[in-house]
Amino acid sequence: MKLDNIFTDKTLKQKAKVEMLSALLLGKKLSINELLTFVQGANDTEKATCIESLEFATKQNAGIATEKCLKFVSESLADKAPRIKWESAKVIGNIAHLFPAKLDKVIRNLLTNSENEGTVVRWAAAFALGEILKLNTKLNKELLPILEAICNREEDNAIKKKYLDAIKKSLKICKK
Repeated sequence: MKLDNIFTDKTLKQKAKVEMLSALLLGKKLSINELLTFVQGANDTEKATCIESLEFATKQNAGIATEKCLKFVSESLADKAPRIKWESAKVIGNIAHLFPAKLDKVIRNLLTNSENEGTVVRWAAAFALGEILKLNTKLNKELLPILEAICNREEDNAIKKKYLDAIKKSLKICKK
């Protein structure tokens, strides 16, 4: 099935589109490159749906992600649409462990989103930054104090909890 057909089918609800795209990605009937090519000409809603399908698929099998996928979701963190920002951050949280040496720009973009006015955008940034912190890379020396400061400023308890959990796990890993 062509991607255009999925998005023009008015009988398919948003969730069904995400599930269908995810199944195609996981079943290797749709490549990440094909999805990313389609997104180039897509509107914000279609783009967000594609990224959400990437999030759903990489949650089940992170190994399907490519460097091109990482680059795309990293750049999408700077998009104006909040849903694109938060879905991109969730993909990064799922795949960061595959690209530990390629996270500098990703971290900068996530830190920007950690200050976003949208609660869901900040929560997703906290999730992704927490997953990166738990990797215990050389980046932690700089990242840990930054995340502690963000955590101390954050007023939303669910977001604060994401940071606290990651910080605790990171510190445990360091002690081993």
